[in-house]
Amino acid sequence: MNLALQRHAGYALLAAALFGASTPLAKRLLGDLSPLMLAGLLYLGSGIGLAALRLIKSISAKESESGDLHGKDYLWLTSAILAGGVCAPVLLLWGLSGVSASVASLLLNFEGALTTILASLIFGEAVGKRVWWSVAIMLLAGSTLVYSPGAEIRELLPAAAVIAACLLWGLDNNLTRNISGANAATIAMYKGIAAGCVNLTLAALAGATLPSAGNTIAATLIGFFSYGLSLVLFIIALRHLGSARTSAHFGTVPFFGAALSIILLNEPLTMGFAVGLMLMILATWLVLTETHEHFHVHTPVTHEHPHRHDEHHDHAHSGQEGAEPHSHVHTHAPLAHSHAHLPDLHHRHRH
Repeated sequence: MNLALQRHAGYALLAAALFGASTPLAKRLLGDLSPLMLAGLLYLGSGIGLAALRLIKSISAKESESGDLHGKDYLWLTSAILAGGVCAPVLLLWGLSGVSASVASLLLNFEGALTTILASLIFGEAVGKRVWWSVAIMLLAGSTLVYSPGAEIRELLPAAAVIAACLLWGLDNNLTRNISGANAATIAMYKGIAAGCVNLTLAALAGATLPSAGNTIAATLIGFFSYGLSLVLFIIALRHLGSARTSAHFGTVPFFGAALSIILLNEPLTMGFAVGLMLMILATWLVLTETHEHFHVHTPVTHEHPHRHDEHHDHAHSGQEGAEPHSHVHTHAPLAHSHAHLPDLHHRHRH
């Protein structure tokens, strides 16, 4: 394993662990909250929590935070929010009304595969054989975890709606990748507030009532850690790994959730979990041991993102940029060379 190249995979895996933890923790609240109300509070908790952190940082900092969104970045962000934060939840909730929970869980595993397909075919991301194999194995692993022999898809349309929601989340992931060089907490804050407002509105329209103060606080705290901080880490991983590889690692979410359910909720350790865990480890190993190296050309580009000085960042400084890693607008001169790389901010060339 090339640790220097793959070190950022830890962000994706930690994001998966935090998000997976939300399943057993939120399950304790479902008896008192409707699913829509709970989803709204989780998302809103992530957005409000990150907004509070942003406010604290802006008050304590002498200068405005660098790496924020600029210009057309807001178009990418708005498109991502509409796809993943507005349209996808509506399609998912309508689809869930016509399929069983076990079948829905199986269908939701398509998000990673569809993210990879979109990354490769539409967004021009380089996806090698090992990543394709990893996605396929992770899909199989998720299936072993939630498969129920008695489950049947009785209506094709609701199932198609769930898959369409996965497609929109895959689109959301790829659109967010385009702005992943900006401040990750800012992006996650906007997405959390938008998705929270949408889900809470749907809950109100469905007749849900407001929960107690204790349950509201618990849900928003879970949302801050499992949705907000998780999304921040996911976006950082997108910046360094690209959509396909980040989604492949994030496919471990069901296993973190299942493992915590076994520990916290005393749920049984099943053969499906054991088999799925082995497959998950294999899929993760395939991506972590991937090597991608060839001669490539860097075209001139001007952008802003946190960075250190290396062969890709050999630009002039005014002396006011601060200690590394720092973030400021900088221009990359043309460069042609060969080295091992992943589809990060500086390696989004065609193959």
